[in-house]
Amino acid sequence: MKFALGIEYNGNSYHGWQFQKSVKTVQGELERVLSYIANHKIKIICAGRTDSGVHATSQVIHFETHVIRTEFTWTIGVNSYLPNDIAVLWIKRVSGDFHARYSALSRTYRYIIYNKSIRSAILDNKLLNFHKGLDIDKMNEAGQYLIGEHDFSAFRGKTCQSYTPWRKIISLQVIRKDNFVIIEVTANAFLYRMVRNIVGCLLDIGVLKKKVNWISTVLNLKNRHLTGSTAPAKGLYLVSVDYPNDFDLPRSPKGPLLF
Repeated sequence: MKFALGIEYNGNSYHGWQFQKSVKTVQGELERVLSYIANHKIKIICAGRTDSGVHATSQVIHFETHVIRTEFTWTIGVNSYLPNDIAVLWIKRVSGDFHARYSALSRTYRYIIYNKSIRSAILDNKLLNFHKGLDIDKMNEAGQYLIGEHDFSAFRGKTCQSYTPWRKIISLQVIRKDNFVIIEVTANAFLYRMVRNIVGCLLDIGVLKKKVNWISTVLNLKNRHLTGSTAPAKGLYLVSVDYPNDFDLPRSPKGPLLF
């Protein structure tokens, strides 16, 4: 039997998603608890590996098991053994052809910025405190240069292991809600640190350090050294993974709900 699960986690205490023997990871914690509940070794596959310190409100995983457990056991039972900063939101039995990564049509990330001259102490580990004024209209305009299928080498982390730098950005929006600035990016897939590098460029444009069309030049030159700095991990959230309707997976509201 194959099951899909929706997962939420705060990434501050973890060295990323992917299992590592010597450090704590989200995958490692989930596999440990799921294996305990199933009473056999469980290996999970996720929709998208998140970097160290990155959060998720709607990660999707799948695993296979021969063990019959109730939905209550797979959700409430697993959550009772997980750390408080990881939670199973839902579970659904899926067909054998479902794959959390390869069946996904797109992923959506949100980068959350608290844009005020005085920083937030309460939200410090959940977003980027940014005290300079931001022109979000210019940031949003610049983001439209990235729509479509491109070679995103300029926004690729140096340790990225993807065999190709080509990705397709479906939408990119920059909006303001009171003191919060939200950068939302949807793509078929992402390169290592791609969103955080895009955000770094948009911030330079937002403070008028760079012109709007500079991001187009950066994209076309395909040179990471010509882009802005990498935005901190703590402001980044995986908020949605879309699949074909035939799988009929639950849909959670896009988070985080900070306002």
